Amino acid sequence: MIIFYSPDLAETMALPEEESAHCVRVLRMKVGERITVVDGRGNRFLCGITDADPRRVGVDIIQKEYAPDGRGRGITLVVAPTKNIDRIEWLLEKATEMGVARIVLVKCARSERKNVNPDRLRKILISAMKQSLKTELPDLVAFPSFNEFITMQKDWAGRRVMGYCDEKFPRLSFVKEFRPGQDVNILIGPEGDFSPEEVELAVTAGYQPVTFGDTRLRTETAALYAVEAVHILYDLQ
Repeated sequence: MIIFYSPDLAETMALPEEESAHCVRVLRMKVGERITVVDGRGNRFLCGITDADPRRVGVDIIQKEYAPDGRGRGITLVVAPTKNIDRIEWLLEKATEMGVARIVLVKCARSERKNVNPDRLRKILISAMKQSLKTELPDLVAFPSFNEFITMQKDWAGRRVMGYCDEKFPRLSFVKEFRPGQDVNILIGPEGDFSPEEVELAVTAGYQPVTFGDTRLRTETAALYAVEAVHILYDLQ
C-alpha cells in the first residue's frame, strides 16, 4: 500500500507539492484513480484524484476513518543529537516506525552537535510514518537548550527517567522500574554524557536515573532500546 501525507487535507482537498510530484511524476497516477492519504493526526482518507497536477493533486474524499495507531501514545523521547547526524536520523526513523508521541532533540552542555535541520528531520519522520503504514506523526521539538527543555516539560504527564548511572544514585533497571500503562518521558544524554549541573536539574525536575543494562550503549542505541522496551512491556501486560 502506498500512503500519501497531507496535514490539511480536509481543508485543502489536495496533496502538498512534494507529495503531488511523487503521485503524478513518479507513480504516474491519473484522474479517477484512488489513493490513501493520512494527516498525521490519526485520520486515514480514501480519496479519488480529481486533478493530476504534479504541483497540486486535487482530490475528493470518498471515505474518512479515524484510525490512530496508539502504540506511540504516551512516549516522549528526549535525546541529545550525536555528532554524526546520520545516527540520529536513523534513530528518528526507527523510533517513528516503532511508535512515539513526541521527539525532543535537546542541546546539552557537552553536546558535540550544535545545530540540526528541523525541516529535513520532519521529512524523515513523515517518510517513516508512511512506510510503516501509520496515521500519526510524532511531534518534533528542536533544538532547545537543556535549561529550556526542563522549563517546557514541567507540565508533561508521565514517569520521568534518564539514562544515567552514578554512585550518587541507586542503580535502578529501567525495565524493572517501568510500569505498563503509564506515560513515560525518556531522557538520553550526548556522547559526553550529562554535566553534573544537568543531572541535578533533571533529578530536581523529577527524572529518575536508570540503567539500560550492564553494557555501555551509544546514544541512539540507548534511546531505541528504551522505546522498544516500553512497547514490549505494554504488549506483555
